[in-house]
Amino acid sequence: MNVKIVKYNAGNIQSVLFALERIGIQAEVTDDAGEILSADRIIFPGVGEASTAMEYLKQRNLDNVIKAAKQPLLGICLGLQLLCNHSEENDTDCLGIFDAQVKKFVSDDLKIPQIGWNTIQVTNNPLLKNIPDNSYSYFVHSYYAEVTADTIATTTYANEFSCAMNKNNFYGVQFHPEKSAATGEQILKNFLEL
Repeated sequence: MNVKIVKYNAGNIQSVLFALERIGIQAEVTDDAGEILSADRIIFPGVGEASTAMEYLKQRNLDNVIKAAKQPLLGICLGLQLLCNHSEENDTDCLGIFDAQVKKFVSDDLKIPQIGWNTIQVTNNPLLKNIPDNSYSYFVHSYYAEVTADTIATTTYANEFSCAMNKNNFYGVQFHPEKSAATGEQILKNFLEL
């Protein structure tokens, strides 16, 4: 299977590559439009800041490449947030695939960012096949996507938010499947089988 990981200035790509290797997939990291759009599956990872990530994508026309994808595409962490309409992080217009706003956690008693394991509440969606309700996943984030019609799983931290979304061929997870043990491995397998 031809799996491409979108190369841009957002970290964490190495651990995604290792997670895919563990399930027998050799993925390639590229910012070449033709290679990305000819892939069987596209992974759009990310750890970083929304406005600089969007600026980088636009400079290389990767924003339009991502929007043009017809095959299954999975956004991870910042990748999910950038698939939404707008982020409060530096007032950033994003890709507008998911009709959702990305907001900053506000809490007097919880540590921001959320770092660590939290449970996910799942709906019936092919990305979440064989994932039991209240499975644990690993999160690192200060911003979250609101719950909308595109939400397929939620988590609560300070408030309820979207931890997985789906619209047509576009999927996104706020947690890191590459760091979420058996749950994350199953989600990556499910994504490859879509």
